[in-house]
Amino acid sequence: MSTSAPRTRHAAGDGYASTGSLKQNALGVLGILFFVLSAQAPLTGVAGAAPVAIAIGNGPGVPAMYLVAGVVVLLFSVGYVAMGRHVVDAGAFYSYVGKGLGGTAAAGSAGVALLAYHAIQAAVYGLFGAVMNGLALQYLETDIPWWLFALATMMIVQVLGATGVDVGAKVLAVFVLAEISLLLVFGVVMLLKGGGPEGLAPGSSFSLSAALDGAPGVALMFAVASMFGFEATAIYGEEAREPHRTVPRATYLAVVLVTAFFAFTSWMLISAHGPSSSAAAAGKALEAGDGAGFVAAPVAAELGAWAGDALPILLATSLFASILAFHNSANRYLFSLGREGLLPRALSSLNGRQSPWLAGVAQTGVAALLVFPFALAGKDPVLTLFSWLSGLAVLAIMLLYLLTSVSVIVYFRQERSGDTRLWNTLIAPALGAGGIAAAIWLIIANFTTLIGGDTTTAVWLALAVPGALLAGMAMPRLARTPRGR
Repeated sequence: MSTSAPRTRHAAGDGYASTGSLKQNALGVLGILFFVLSAQAPLTGVAGAAPVAIAIGNGPGVPAMYLVAGVVVLLFSVGYVAMGRHVVDAGAFYSYVGKGLGGTAAAGSAGVALLAYHAIQAAVYGLFGAVMNGLALQYLETDIPWWLFALATMMIVQVLGATGVDVGAKVLAVFVLAEISLLLVFGVVMLLKGGGPEGLAPGSSFSLSAALDGAPGVALMFAVASMFGFEATAIYGEEAREPHRTVPRATYLAVVLVTAFFAFTSWMLISAHGPSSSAAAAGKALEAGDGAGFVAAPVAAELGAWAGDALPILLATSLFASILAFHNSANRYLFSLGREGLLPRALSSLNGRQSPWLAGVAQTGVAALLVFPFALAGKDPVLTLFSWLSGLAVLAIMLLYLLTSVSVIVYFRQERSGDTRLWNTLIAPALGAGGIAAAIWLIIANFTTLIGGDTTTAVWLALAVPGALLAGMAMPRLARTPRGR
């Protein structure tokens, strides 16, 4: 692990350190894994994205698309992990891109990364506020504005983020285990029961014909979007115990577990409704404005009414966990960019718990700037804030995956790093880059569908990604190879 930047302090007694290293040995494999699973918000992906993919994608063949997306991400991860053995830095993507493609590309990728992480967190604030508003109406019979919940949560997340990454991991562990457990119990019950009205019917979900039926590109797009967040494993490399072993294990474990979870859970939901009826059931739920009902109905039918009642609460905790995870990812990017001099160096300030406190404040400020214009304009937090910014974030993160894959190939072809494994440094990254490029094409081709908006909005949001790339390139260029040698 590099500690090339000197650790200094402000005036004695202020308790803050600047341009130092984050708290070392704070996270193990499970700690990092919980941050990744929280960012991916499994329940949100199942209750939010899966019904849309089933309704307008390839119907009962959606589980196969999760497997395809998992393979693409796993191929990307091979090169990602190989590069991680040579770079340990909180600004993973831009550091990785800089190793192979140079400082200008690194700065550009930093701009895209900041856009992706700030946009996705702001998006989740919108959905979280709407869910909490619904719970308040249901249990308190009070109509509390969604943005008040967002504001209160920003304050809580800011405090938790400043207390240290190890504390955050413990909080997330509770929420993640709760949401995953309920869906897995439902899935196991359905599996042991032998499925729904048409049985388990694995051929209806995993055969080649099922995978290619309907609009498989749309389904694959939503499946890839559900994988957002796994790359955070490298962001916590500086705070990991034995990062050269912990980060690869956490990365591969995260990809495999998330892929298996989404494929299995979506299969069981389709089985519960019946493969021949699943697309219609998902479409009906979406038309009623309650896509989550596609999930809640069979879960309540198999586990009891209490499970259906618990789902909205677990969805809220899932979203809170996602917000906290993305806060920690984004503020570590700001911290790393401040330490490198691409952004004001004050952002690299650490508090007494070696957490990036000022970067956290800045991250919360950006979140507020993104969220509250939607509130002031009276926009629907789900149909606009969540849908628009989450689609933007997915497109941005996919561009980062592509740049990283290309950088991995270039780096290992140019540098005598001692890693001569062709599969890890050339073949898998190249295959991953091809799959990611195809996914980007599908996302752009179906971007209006992904954001749930009009064509004009889709065009402006899509243009924000190259705009962020150019803005990043305009930041002060790195005078040396990115940190982490």
